Amino acid sequence: MQTAGKRLQSWEISDELWGIVKPLLPERERKPKKKYKRKTGGGRKPLEPRRVFEGIVFVLRTGIQWKALPKEYGASSSVHKYFQEWEAAGVFKALWERGVKLYDQQQGVKWRWQAIDGAKFKAPMGDGAVGGNPTDRGKKRHRAASSGR
Repeated sequence: MQTAGKRLQSWEISDELWGIVKPLLPERERKPKKKYKRKTGGGRKPLEPRRVFEGIVFVLRTGIQWKALPKEYGASSSVHKYFQEWEAAGVFKALWERGVKLYDQQQGVKWRWQAIDGAKFKAPMGDGAVGGNPTDRGKKRHRAASSGR
């Protein structure tokens, strides 16, 4: 939750961003034909969606494992379950699309200029300079001839 004048951490969600994310989240509903073991209202209460989203962003920003998620966001298994549900529902794709549209409106995306970086072939002079095997790199000796066995 954002307070006036406070600088947010990179995983904290501003009120503005939450206003964009909240409508994208699916409503949780009980399936009418499914047989439940407990009565309505039994079991754990659902986690607060904003806190769950902050937990997901925390994992994605810091690169920690789900099991290392601080308890302040809720049980790591529960937060991960929400992440999987929201991913399957297309929440993150929709959020990404909105972000691209918003950036395009504010800064302008140069749609015609594209660049791809990649290599399809080995460097033609690379093998001799570094050695064919990682253990041979930097060695200045001749390779032994095959014994023909």
